[in-house]
Amino acid sequence: MVRIRSFEERVGELFLKGASAGTMLHLSMGEEGAAAGVGLAMQEGDSFTTHHRGHGIFLARGADPDRMMAEIAGREAGYCRGKGGSMHIADMGLGHLGANAIVGGGIPTIVGAALSYKTLGNKNVSVAFFGDGAMQQGVLYESMNLAALWGLPAMFVCINNQYGMGTRVDHSSSTKDFSARAEAFGLAAGYADGVDVDDVYAKALTLLESARNGQPSFLEIDCYRFYGHARKDKSPYRSEEEEAVGRQRDPIAIYAKQLQDDGAVSADEFTRMSQAADAEMDASLAFAEGTPLPGLETMFEDVYDPDAPKPVSNVERLAL
Repeated sequence: MVRIRSFEERVGELFLKGASAGTMLHLSMGEEGAAAGVGLAMQEGDSFTTHHRGHGIFLARGADPDRMMAEIAGREAGYCRGKGGSMHIADMGLGHLGANAIVGGGIPTIVGAALSYKTLGNKNVSVAFFGDGAMQQGVLYESMNLAALWGLPAMFVCINNQYGMGTRVDHSSSTKDFSARAEAFGLAAGYADGVDVDDVYAKALTLLESARNGQPSFLEIDCYRFYGHARKDKSPYRSEEEEAVGRQRDPIAIYAKQLQDDGAVSADEFTRMSQAADAEMDASLAFAEGTPLPGLETMFEDVYDPDAPKPVSNVERLAL
């Protein structure tokens, strides 16, 4: 969780420097317990998709922060050679089937992955991570229905940070009992407090096991988004008082206090842990800023069949 927080802080710095690819990026500060808890409960070979706020989830599944930061900066050394940016990172080697900037866009992908696992007879699960905004998307219900109908090893994880862009969840949904919706399709469902990473881990472990055994599952994780929808959003739709209260639900501060109270980690050890994470992510930021941008000649690579003739630019066409 500390590494995720530190990484996101550097991503914000990259944006302020004007060095990030694209004009928008979305930070997951306040949601670290969700990423770490579910990420730890998943097994090697499990796959997943994320939404546009997925940096922390990918880090929790073992991503290299150097390559992640380089991708967000649009650099050749990034996971997608700088072509994906913040909202479209993917890495098949770590089971990341892709982030998606479309609300709910990555959800049906995991149904296909889960179908392949069932067909092949292995025990992996495919997990879709999405926000509360996707709870109002029809593709989620089609996907849950199909997963339940075919008994697929699929898990749907809603990270409910209380806002879909600038709309509070109770202004977009007639009911906030999201688990009941999943149960109506025959899924095993649960709720976890995103402030309590132990609770997230325990619930995720149980529901992942359910999915491995043929009953797909759904987990809602209650969090609070510390900042606006995107880095440049100053969240004028929330009062300062609400934000002050919401930021008290800090999974890192709360867990650090719990560990110290239990005698598991001293204050000095936690400080050293934080300093180590900051040093690691400072190095990732420096790495990203120091690596080259992709060459113009690579524009169509990874887009078309490698054996297909390269596209001809309009300039070349006109010259002919």
